[in-house]
Parts: sequence; C-alpha cells; structure tokens
Amino acid sequence: MVQHVDVQYLDWLKRIQEEGTQKGDRTGTGTISLFGEPQMVFDLKQGFPLITTKKVPFRLIKTELLWFISGDTNIKYLVDRNVHIWDEWAFEKWFESPEYDGVLPRENWKSRRLTDSLFFEDVEKEMKRFSKRIKEDALFASVWGELGSVYGEQWRSWKTSDGFRIDQLLDVIDQIKNNPDSRRLLVVTFNPGEVHKQALPPCHSFFQFYVANNELSCKMYQRSADWGLGVAFNIASYALLTHLVAHECELEVGKFIHTFGDAHVYNNHLDLLQPQLEREPRELPTLVLNKEIKRVIDFGPEDISLQGYDPHPAIKLPVAI
Repeated sequence: MVQHVDVQYLDWLKRIQEEGTQKGDRTGTGTISLFGEPQMVFDLKQGFPLITTKKVPFRLIKTELLWFISGDTNIKYLVDRNVHIWDEWAFEKWFESPEYDGVLPRENWKSRRLTDSLFFEDVEKEMKRFSKRIKEDALFASVWGELGSVYGEQWRSWKTSDGFRIDQLLDVIDQIKNNPDSRRLLVVTFNPGEVHKQALPPCHSFFQFYVANNELSCKMYQRSADWGLGVAFNIASYALLTHLVAHECELEVGKFIHTFGDAHVYNNHLDLLQPQLEREPRELPTLVLNKEIKRVIDFGPEDISLQGYDPHPAIKLPVAI
C-alpha cells in the first residue's frame, strides 16, 4: 500500500531540513534546498491526497485549477471568487510601475516587508486596496490583473513558431480517449519563449498521463517547489485534475506521481512548520464530482466537493515574492 500523503510529505520535509543546502533566492528570503531526490506517489483510489496535518483550503485549490483549465490568465476570475493566492504577483507589477498612485516607498520594499512589521501591515493594506480595484474596476483589472502567458495560456493556447495555437489540454484528452497507449500524453507548461512575459514562470513544468488497466495515472515534474506553502496545493491540484480527466474519459483513477527539481523550505518557514511535524495524519477525504457534468472544461467550483475532510488547524506562512 502506498504511504499516506502526510507521511510522505513530512518525511521529505525532514529530509530537506536535514540534508538540504542553504541557498539564496530571488526573493531575498533564503531557502534550504534539496535537488532532484524528492518524489512522492499517491494511489488516488486510497482517498483524496489533501494534507491533513494542517488545514489546506480546498476551495482555493479547485478554483485555481478551474482558472487554469479555462485558459484565463487574469486574476479577476480569482478575485471575483474571493481567491487571492495570485494577487501578490499582479500587485508587484502595479506597485513597481509609474502608475502606482499610493504613498508607500518602493525602494527595497520586499526586504523591508520581511523585517519591518509596520511596513508589512502597510503593504497588506495596499494589497487589499489593489484587490478591491481589480474587483470593481474592469479597465484597471484588464491591465493590472493580467499575469502574462502563465498556466492557462500554456495549457489552452500554446503559441507555435508558425503563428498557430495549440490547445494542449483538450488535445491530450482527445488522445487519451482515442489513443490511450500513446507515450505522448503530455502537457508542457514551461515555455522558454514566453518566460519573459510571465509574472511568475510556471513551477509545475509539465505533466504526463498514462493509461493502463482502465486507470488513468498522472506524473508531474515541478522545477521549483515551496515545500511549506505550495506543495500541499500542488499535490491536491494535480490529483483533482487527474480525477476530472479520468471522469471525462470514463476511466478509473490510478496514481499521481509527483517529481521535484529544487524542493525547498524558506528560512522564515522553518520554525513555523515544526508543530506540523508532531501531528498525526488523519483519514483522507473523498472527492465528490457532479456526475451530470461530462467535460473537464464545463466543471464549476460548485460541482466539486470533499467529504470527510477533518484536518489539524491551519498554519499561516508568509508568501515570498
């Protein structure tokens, strides 16, 4: 039997802390990092792999995934649904632009935000003001809510060198239905020609499906993994994607395999994560899909739910941008 998601997740958290290397990073926060070794395997038939040793907000995960699936790249879709996990990167673009109309100083603002609690609170207030404008001002949102050619565009509208666009997601679903033994059931997200246009280059770089014994499995390679904050989201997101695609293709779910490049813990997360290491895993929840919905692209947040999720309390961690 495949190990419980929390057992695998916490074992690798310990190993990253014990065996990793201290490294600098673009945010100035610093990390302890382990390269290439972490891999986790989840049998989706054993339960939905949502971390139970801390509460993980499934509402945010499913809404973000549906945003990717829709092909959208503007945070207004998320903000309108009270999901703010991408606000930081859009805010950064606006805050550092000549169009910023507030009074906060921008010099060294990222490092100062980490060390000055009062300044941190002021930035948070500005972010809330920014989010409110995204929600209420469509013109402002069209400019400053845009993240560039991030996940949604790469999945649904990959630009080719000859001017065409490829809907990778729908193409791969079609292949699963009609050519399930193909070894090309692959969606690539990290596009070198588009990185300079993206607020955050994709961390989950590509994923591959595999069909055997009437089961659909998925393997995802993640080039950069924030173990404390992001990885629990990523596990659940790709497990959910596998369920959705299996549902459309009339297959059972198999395994989700998660492979990592740079797996790291931010230095300012280390102490905050220690209580989680002492907690006992709990029973995994069950995913419930609206069986009336037949296509992946037609699901809404209300069509996806969990039963039996009883996690330990949430652990609040700062986001490094």
